[in-house]
Amino acid sequence: MAAGRSARQSPGSRPLRLLGEAALREQLRTALAAGEGVSGAHCIHELWMRGEFAVHIESHLAALWRAAAASIPEWLPMRHIDWLPQAYEVAQRFQAARRGRYNIYLVLLDFADRRRGPLGVYVGMSRHAPAERFDQHKAGIRAAGSVLKRGLEVLSGPTLHLQRISRADAARIEAQLASALADAGLLVEGGH
Repeated sequence: MAAGRSARQSPGSRPLRLLGEAALREQLRTALAAGEGVSGAHCIHELWMRGEFAVHIESHLAALWRAAAASIPEWLPMRHIDWLPQAYEVAQRFQAARRGRYNIYLVLLDFADRRRGPLGVYVGMSRHAPAERFDQHKAGIRAAGSVLKRGLEVLSGPTLHLQRISRADAARIEAQLASALADAGLLVEGGH
């Protein structure tokens, strides 16, 4: 995958889905050797969506951070999340009718101290960029208690197509997405 083209492709489009297993693994090795964070991220993402073992995803993530930390796209999570493919599948069902200034975002929550855990997700909407809104939560600014206490990182990949949408669409999608993720068996907070 050409670096320029891959930088513009959403992980939800799965640009490497047609690659065979051997070719995908070779592309990952090449990306790691060249320090290409975006290409490596797409390779790891595709392996993840195909059900690669958690220990292998964690190993690939660690290798990518060592090789290309400065160029890893923000949509690639920093740790393995077993239900990430499900989150993409559910989020892709939602589309906005109009453009605007609001963003839908997901935050990975640490529920290791609960029986239903270990990880959950917070669904929110904001006029701020998802990473900026996460920082506000963690600083206690209009913070949801679950994000303040349990927030680990923003999961921007599944909702990249739900950025800069109208307020009405954002309010509708926030509630419906939270409900759909809960129906899919995820531990969900937010979504009001």
